[in-house]
Formats: sequence, C-alpha cells, structure tokens
Amino acid sequence: MARTVHIIGAGLAGLAAAVRLAPPGVSVVVHEATAHPGGRCRSFYDRAIGMTIDNGNHLVLSGNRAVREFAQAIGSAAALVGPDSADFPFVDLSSGERWTLRINDGLPWWILDRSRRVPGTRVGEYLRAGRLLRAADGATVGDVLDCSGPLYTRLLRPLLVAALNVEPPEGAASLAAAIVRETLGKGGAACRPLIARDGLSHAFIEPALTHLRERGVDIRLEHELHAIEFEGVRAARLDFGTDAVELAPDDAVIVAVPTHAAAALLPDVSTPQGYRAIANVHFRIAPPPGTPPMQGVIGGTTEWIFAFEGRLSVTISNADRLMTVSRDTLARTVWAEVASAVGSTAELPPWQVVRERRATFVATPEQNARRPGARTQWSNLFLAGDWTATGLPATLEGAARSGQRAAELVMAEASTRSAA
Repeated sequence: MARTVHIIGAGLAGLAAAVRLAPPGVSVVVHEATAHPGGRCRSFYDRAIGMTIDNGNHLVLSGNRAVREFAQAIGSAAALVGPDSADFPFVDLSSGERWTLRINDGLPWWILDRSRRVPGTRVGEYLRAGRLLRAADGATVGDVLDCSGPLYTRLLRPLLVAALNVEPPEGAASLAAAIVRETLGKGGAACRPLIARDGLSHAFIEPALTHLRERGVDIRLEHELHAIEFEGVRAARLDFGTDAVELAPDDAVIVAVPTHAAAALLPDVSTPQGYRAIANVHFRIAPPPGTPPMQGVIGGTTEWIFAFEGRLSVTISNADRLMTVSRDTLARTVWAEVASAVGSTAELPPWQVVRERRATFVATPEQNARRPGARTQWSNLFLAGDWTATGLPATLEGAARSGQRAAELVMAEASTRSAA
C-alpha cells in the first residue's frame, strides 16, 4: 500500500475515495480548498428562510449501488428514506391531469398496464424507446429517439433532462442509455426514490467526516492546492502556497476537484469544456397533507418538487435560461406552479433561490468524449469526480463510483509494487 495517499478535494468523490482507503494500515490525508466539505453535495443554514437547506436537490435511487455502499460504510444508510415501491406521481400544469407511474419489480410488465404507465401512451412506444440502448458511440438522443409524443414529454424528457442537465435531443445517447439501463431497465427494485430527508450533509458529509477522523484520516480544510510538480512519470511535490508536501516514492495522489480546477492543475489532461446550470428554489412552508415526497411537473418552469418537513423545494435542470431572470420573478413564477401542483392556497412564503452556473459539464457526445479515465500519464496520480469517464452523467452515483475506482487503482498499484 502507498505510504500516504493525498486526496485533493472533499466533495463526494474525494470522500468516497477516502472511505474506501481508510481501513487500518493506510495513511490518508484529505485536502479541501474551502471551509465547507461536500462540494455540490452539502447543506447550509440560510438566513433568508431561517432553516437549513441543501445547495441542490439530489435524488438517489435504490439501484445506485456506489452511493448506497458509501452510506452503508459511514453508517448513514438510514438517513436515506423513500417509499417501498417505485411510484412517481406527476402533474401536467397545462391540462391539470395527474397520474402516478408505477414500476413493478422484475420484468417490466407495468408497460402493459394502462393504469401504471404514462397516460396516452401505447406499449409500442416503450418498445421503440429501446433503440436508445443500442445507440452508436457519438450518437445523440435525438439521433435515435423520436423526441415528441406523450412518452417523451411526460417521462423520457423529465428523466433525461434531470440526469443529463441538457435538452435530451442534444445529449449523449450513451449516457442516456446508461441511466435507462440502470433504472427503468432493471425494474422497480432499482428505481425506488431515496431522499436525504434531513439534508445532504446529515446523510453523507458529516457522517463521512466522523468515520474518517475516527480512523485517523487527516482532513485539512482551507488547504487549497496551487500546483503539482512532476518528475518524470510521477507527481513529486504538492504546492499549497503557504506550505508544500514532498511526495515519497510510494505516495499517491487522487485529484478529486471540479472540472475547472482539474484543468488548471493538470492542463495536459483532457477535460470536458463548458457547463450547464441548475436552479433550486426553496420555500419555507409546511407541505399540505398528502403531498408526495417527490413529484414530477410537466408544462411549467418547475420540473421536480421535493417535500421536506417545513419546506418545499424545486429543482430545474438545464437552467442557463434562468440565470438572468430576477430572483423575485423566478420565486413567484415557481411558487404559483408549486401551489397549483400541491393544492396550496398560501401566498408566496419565505423563499430562497440557489442557482449554480457550473453545476455539471455539458453532456453532449463531444464533451463526453473528453472525459478522462481515473488513470493518468503519471504513475502515482489518479482522478476522481463526476466529470471523469464514469459511464454515467454528472450524478452523485457517478461521483461515488469515481472515488471508489480511484481508490481501488491506488490499492492495486501498491499491490503490484509489493509483489515486484
């Protein structure tokens, strides 16, 4: 095993790598540039509405094995809660129609049951959508699917725009296929929604930090890496500005920072170019009785509504168009839709808008092809992050898988050296 593994970044990818490496006998140091671990997967107290909110609403599905393994390892699996079945309620604001998609376990016989599938759809449409799973490399969703009709507008578009964070027709078909294959393709047992009801930090970040510190992991906050110096085929020195770390011959480095930071540290490494935004709007108000934990919305600005104790939260993906809309206008627009969807007559409650301009990379075939693998040209330096070549879009599951993969490569490299 490497004498010391330095993990750069304490987002979900970096923490997943640290947790995988943390058993006795491994020296791990986590360096985080900010005072707040978690990256895009964290909670914070917001004075505007007087409560703790997440910086983004992240959905975990029962089939997300890496996220669930991470939660299990840090003892927080019980913090993810959801229904016993894969039921997804929807409302169409333009028509007022409501329905619930009910996905059965095992073989997808739910598509044969009119009461379980999307209203107005036929079985043949679902079978034709299977073309996505056979899409050629470099194809877009628009190349292989008819992006019209009720199946697309009422199911595939909401699912794919949330996963890809681009309009599906321009998105990489391979990434869309991976999502469908790992969710709808595996049946309800893989599709049950799991929500961090007490916040992302409570479910993932705080227990991970406790788990790591109990195992002797050194977590250094506000310790930003400025540069990496190389000697031949290995990283030799980490420059943190006010101090530096000289890497011993058996030391390893996992760079688990956002795309733009990785590009600055490692200009010779190919990275995706360009970002897409996500907007979240939080309202301090008790959800009306019977409000589902998660609800899809068609025909409005709002896309998904999440119900928490004392709060309703909305997520809007591919939200570049909303970056110049005034916060007040956006909050009022979204509240009118939320009130209609959940049956509330309340006036606009206290609110907060959280807009992240660089939420994810642009998930087109061209940018997907630029995603690097976990290995690099340097023998002791590895990459992690949802922007690396995970085979998935930029999701929590992709981030967790990338961290676990980088950790496994570090361990494999050490084993190879030990056997030599």
